[in-house]
Amino acid sequence: MIARQFEIGIVVAKRRLKGPWASHAWLPVAALPGIPGTAPWTRLTVGEDEETYYAGSHTVELHPAETSHYGDNLASAQPSLWVALREVGPEAYEIAAVTADPYEGEALAEGIGEIVEAVAMPPEMQAWLGAYYAAHHVERPFEKRKRDRADPEALARRARRDESR
Repeated sequence: MIARQFEIGIVVAKRRLKGPWASHAWLPVAALPGIPGTAPWTRLTVGEDEETYYAGSHTVELHPAETSHYGDNLASAQPSLWVALREVGPEAYEIAAVTADPYEGEALAEGIGEIVEAVAMPPEMQAWLGAYYAAHHVERPFEKRKRDRADPEALARRARRDESR
């Protein structure tokens, strides 16, 4: 049986901006398979325009009803995870959500106040997601719904009934 959950680590970057309104921006930049033995918010690299941090771990949970979405993700040119960061204070963020469902990732990006980015899915997670897809996906045929035939006399009967009141 394939597990429904996968633990990952998230790496974020603090990038310097050149605009007049903000000095920097926080962005998710990578997902790590498993949980490293590093404390959350440990600085990993320092550069002139960017610093990277290990933001912490998160559990990606899969749902059998969404296997077609996972299949779409795996079939894309670059399978991804969508990571949402939420500001919890001045210069303090938490990992709000991580999903392998591209449509849920799109919905996360429509929210206000969270930073959402797609990051490359690690090969280990691609293999796990592929195994989950193979074990749980059931192809559902598309069935077009038949519409009820319109009754052209219904409006006339209704109008006559309304007039008689």
